[in-house]
Amino acid sequence: MKTLSKTVALVLFASGAATAQDFATNTHGAVSSTGDIQLPDVNFRASWPVLGGWTVLGEEAADGMHVVYTQPGVIESYLETGTFPDGAVLVKELLSAQTEEMTTGTVARGDQVQGWFVMVKDTKARFDGNSLWGDGWGWAFFNADDSKTTVTTNYQDDCLACHVPAQQTDWIYTQGYPVLTSGGN
Repeated sequence: MKTLSKTVALVLFASGAATAQDFATNTHGAVSSTGDIQLPDVNFRASWPVLGGWTVLGEEAADGMHVVYTQPGVIESYLETGTFPDGAVLVKELLSAQTEEMTTGTVARGDQVQGWFVMVKDTKARFDGNSLWGDGWGWAFFNADDSKTTVTTNYQDDCLACHVPAQQTDWIYTQGYPVLTSGGN
């Protein structure tokens, strides 16, 4: 069995010992002690592993790209348990895409940031009554022009419908993240 030293804070959540303030601190500022969700207060692009990416296809070219990041230790914990640990933060960055011909063929690459989805695993239902929390997660979307204020008002109305096909995998499209399988290394 693997030793998951990087996930000490995440194990704290699973044991039930974490307070709302601990939860806020250990989610890298993505959650306030009252359950408000924001972008993490770290440079996640430089310091968090990438779970995977998606290309959104248009009629003739790529319309966008999505790149998903998570904190260090979450992947190892998921491989150990088969579930996202309490306090896991997923950030999906939405980028416009540029499609062009290169020597390797036609490629699509990410361009300008369009916004971010932030999801935070909450197995303890800490923020009951907060419309951004439910079904085991906190849910929020931020436009690129205002990374401080979520445009999400109610996760059931604004987020859940897109995730219904992934309900059996804890609302996350895990098939897009080969690093979450033991064969993904």
